[in-house]
Amino acid sequence: MLGVLARVPLFRLYRRFGWPKMLPVNITLSPSPKCNSRCLTCNIWMKRENELTIAEWDKVLSKLGRAPFWFTISGGEPLMYPHVVELAKLAYDHCRPGIINIPTNGILKSIPERVEAIASYCKESQVIINLSLDGVGEKHDFIRGVAGNFEKFEERLEQLLALKKKYKNLNIGIHSVISVFSVNHLDELIAYADQSGADQFITEIAEPRVELDTVGLPITPAREDYERAINRLIAYVKSKQFKGTAKITEAFRLEYYELVKRILEEQDQVIDCYAGWASAQIYSDGTVWPCCVRADDLGNLREHNYDFSSIWFGEKIKEVRRSIAAKECHCPSPTPPTPICSTMCLQWPKLAPACCSP
Repeated sequence: MLGVLARVPLFRLYRRFGWPKMLPVNITLSPSPKCNSRCLTCNIWMKRENELTIAEWDKVLSKLGRAPFWFTISGGEPLMYPHVVELAKLAYDHCRPGIINIPTNGILKSIPERVEAIASYCKESQVIINLSLDGVGEKHDFIRGVAGNFEKFEERLEQLLALKKKYKNLNIGIHSVISVFSVNHLDELIAYADQSGADQFITEIAEPRVELDTVGLPITPAREDYERAINRLIAYVKSKQFKGTAKITEAFRLEYYELVKRILEEQDQVIDCYAGWASAQIYSDGTVWPCCVRADDLGNLREHNYDFSSIWFGEKIKEVRRSIAAKECHCPSPTPPTPICSTMCLQWPKLAPACCSP
């Protein structure tokens, strides 16, 4: 399989000329929107879908081949999905990805058991588990809408860090959404994450998304407030000595933080977006999206014999790609498969070898 670095010029040609045809390197699988959190920044838990069965996921993944390098298994709460271990194993068996990334709210007692099952089976993949943290103590419980969530977070973090000692391919991070509810206590979050023992502390800005059913909700912090917060994060990252994958990830994050400031100020794409070329999302009902922010319906896999490529190389996606290339949208999200993660790898290939190349 070509490494991600080798595919960089090919994706640039694909975006500009429509050739050579390339499957995405970055795919998010969203098996279910069900969630046991009630976050102030998300309404996905209200959704109910005609979800793909695990047998249907098997058909989808078996036809993808080795093109995807990075899978994110998303939710809802992905680790409460009954077949999450089997789904990760299917992705591993069929695609051999370099990275399997799973966010979690840390509530369920079964999380360590399921993470261990995935890490022990997917030995050649880097398994990244990011625990969500939006405040310290009761602040976290308030934003997440679940009493006692912070206590469960700390318990899961301790358990997962213990697992990391056993599995060298396991990476444990802390992930925070910077919203109107948390932007003013970012220093407290940074201080907590710094002493937590986690491999990395990552953040993203809260924004309206079709996927999360938050379009129209006032959850994004004011540009001035976010800029102050982001400057604090930049200072924190520059003060640390990261190692391994985290070192490269944080280099990407520094670029991301600066880009978000520009996006919020200019209200425009500040770098070319590769959603719809290098990244995609498969929603729980089998609908393929270029990204979770726009959530354009490119086609349903059930109507395409579970063949992702027939949608990806079909007619319907052409108008969406035209719209994205024409900068008819802009967003600051780094979460795969939204643009910045894949785009930055393509825009700054010098960073790609250490974190992306198999």
